[in-house]
Amino acid sequence: MSNSKFGERSLVQLTLVRFREFIRQPEAVFWTFVFPILLAVGLGLAFRSRAPDKAKIGVITSSPAAANIAASLKKDSTLEIEELTDSAGARALRTAKVAMLVVPDSNGVRYVYDPKRSESAFARLVTDRAIQSAAGRVDPVKITERRVTEKGSRYIDFVIPGLLGMNLMGSGIWGIGFAIVDSRGKRLLKRFMATPMSRAEYLMSFLFSRLFFLILEVITLLGFGALAFGVPHRGSLIELGFICLLSALSFSALGLLIASRAKTVEGVSGLMNFVMMPMWIFSGVFFSSSNFPKVVQPVIKALPLTAVNDALRANLLEGTKITALGLEMAVIVAWLVVSFVLALKLFRWR
Repeated sequence: MSNSKFGERSLVQLTLVRFREFIRQPEAVFWTFVFPILLAVGLGLAFRSRAPDKAKIGVITSSPAAANIAASLKKDSTLEIEELTDSAGARALRTAKVAMLVVPDSNGVRYVYDPKRSESAFARLVTDRAIQSAAGRVDPVKITERRVTEKGSRYIDFVIPGLLGMNLMGSGIWGIGFAIVDSRGKRLLKRFMATPMSRAEYLMSFLFSRLFFLILEVITLLGFGALAFGVPHRGSLIELGFICLLSALSFSALGLLIASRAKTVEGVSGLMNFVMMPMWIFSGVFFSSSNFPKVVQPVIKALPLTAVNDALRANLLEGTKITALGLEMAVIVAWLVVSFVLALKLFRWR
């Protein structure tokens, strides 16, 4: 049998082995398919679309005018009013039980609040509007409004692509890294070394085995999001599949690199957490990465999970063509190529 035919046959068999190893591990199936759905349910219910919470306002009762001020504020349905003494009010503001204090005095009203708290700034605007309107202020400009609710602007619409990206990263890095190090620890890799199989064929079998599970991951999570929460998909399905494919291969190559030298499960666990933890925090899984300072944005944009999440959200929520995602795709491909090449050079059977 020629070496090329042997290589093709060994690659097929190794890929099938990876598949069988995965489906025989209930915990791996749970973390790959069930956990993301449970997380989506929890986040979707916790941050479901609903009316804004009432702003909690404390009115200090030390002045005779406090009763009239409190009565005028209670007429505003967006405010929740609590009448407090000086000491109780200071304590409530310090412990964030109220967003702002209203202190009536001889000159009118004094607002006590922390401008760095968004809920306090909002409370200040609403409270002042209610007090001034009760005093007879008339708005000089007539306004009209049209209220709309668009799918794609909700938190669940934002978080589903992030969960998909996180799942692609986790299943690629954890699934492959643990399998390789476990085989190395059991000395199975030492036996493979005695065969004509090359390290490239062995490592590529892990990448190919990800393809089948990739389809299930994408369909399961996005299908659940669409059915349970109406998460939209405005882009091309083919382009979405291509983005997911490159992303899965990129994270799998990163998993190969991390596991290329590690000898123990404990050691590789530490390395994988060290690599993934910054991306969980900075790459915009649960909140936008733009919240971080501008000085660190170039580093954040260079992370593979950031590029994956940005590309998924652009495709799903905005219908952006893949040709307009050149930067994100370049980052994903660069991590794929560099990680796999380094894994080939650094990989050790023992």
